Amino acid sequence: MNTATIFALASGLGPAGVSVIRISGPNAPAAAIRLTGRAELPPRRLVRCQIRDVVGDTIDDALVVRFAKPASFTGEDVVELYVHGGRAVVDETMRALAACDGLRPAEPGEFTRRAFDNGKLDLTAVEGLADLVSAETKAQLRQALRQMQGELASLYDGWRSRLLAALAHMEAVIDFSDEDLPAEIEGRVSGEIDALIQEIDHHLNDDRRGERLREGIRVVIVGPPNAGKSTLLNLLARRDAAIVSDTPGTTRDVVEVHMDLAGYPVTVSDTAGLRETKEEVEAEGVRRSMKAASSADVRLVVFDGATWPNVDRETATLINQDAIAIVNKCDLHQVREPLRWNGHGILGVSARNGDGVDRLLEMLQEKIARRFQVGETPVLTRIRHRRALEECHEALQRSRDVEDIELIAEDMRLAIRALGRITGRVDVEDILDVIFRDFCIGK
Repeated sequence: MNTATIFALASGLGPAGVSVIRISGPNAPAAAIRLTGRAELPPRRLVRCQIRDVVGDTIDDALVVRFAKPASFTGEDVVELYVHGGRAVVDETMRALAACDGLRPAEPGEFTRRAFDNGKLDLTAVEGLADLVSAETKAQLRQALRQMQGELASLYDGWRSRLLAALAHMEAVIDFSDEDLPAEIEGRVSGEIDALIQEIDHHLNDDRRGERLREGIRVVIVGPPNAGKSTLLNLLARRDAAIVSDTPGTTRDVVEVHMDLAGYPVTVSDTAGLRETKEEVEAEGVRRSMKAASSADVRLVVFDGATWPNVDRETATLINQDAIAIVNKCDLHQVREPLRWNGHGILGVSARNGDGVDRLLEMLQEKIARRFQVGETPVLTRIRHRRALEECHEALQRSRDVEDIELIAEDMRLAIRALGRITGRVDVEDILDVIFRDFCIGK
């Protein structure tokens, strides 16, 4: 149990209209009374107070609110000081708190850790909170907020509850075989396991949408030298991110820019032109281009309008459902219609003057939204969740391949523990409650 009272700046550091200083722990109310000189602070009411230092000099005219445990973020007694956001005000207030008995500065993440320890947040909500703080786009914000509000935990806890009930029935068959138990118990358990295997398998086969949304969606521009890839990147980035030159092979390494595209976090990469070369550095650039293209979520495959419809065959192999094919330099050359390649439609653009780029952005937004939009069911957001679910899935699959009822029960226990690790809720005593509730043993 945490006995220390901790404090820290809970808002951003730097000049601001208001800064929030949070105090959490058993000595929080006493520390606030000492700083304000008030005999009492009513819970959940903003009170205007003078904040004073250890010798009684006024630091600030502030607002103070107390949250009585357990109705607080951490589940402990909490006091928050809303002071003016000047550096001197914040520093002096922090010094005054450090001088109070039983108080110490909080460690990184310690408020949230206490919220978890006190049952205010599960592990997925903790991770959702971290994602919410670091969210840079609207789509990231929506995903993080849903996770912080418990949608992912609700899904996993629902699966865990169903497994606990099924295991309780199986344990009843093992431990109370002389009792008059329903004969169809094992069949119902088997059906529940099959249903959970199917649901978890569907959840795992999500194209890693949630993980990619957290980390950023990768869009890679590929094509032969001098097709205008760098010019296109600069146009999308609205700045000179890549060097543009008429000399083939100018781009030797992957150049990246980060952008918010219709609320989605996108990293757009310019790559070295694809061609055979004996020049060592350029050859390494081509290798990196192919590697980037193979791992991209969306490829912008660019052809040179000067050579259309004769296309670079290696570039053409990169056109698939995850690609948008483009013929560039349509303003400089007579590009023969129709713009198609092996059944794939191709967009004509001019990266130099911007013709067709608005349509390119629309197509890119549509493709990203269609692939990464989060639906009604929450999605996996971390590799930690995925590994635990894979372990759960494997244990349930194993249970279908054995006939010994005790081995089946053990695999079910392993599956329950794997689910429990995702949210931080692992309590095997829950099984006993279900046994006696469902079967009334000893009645």
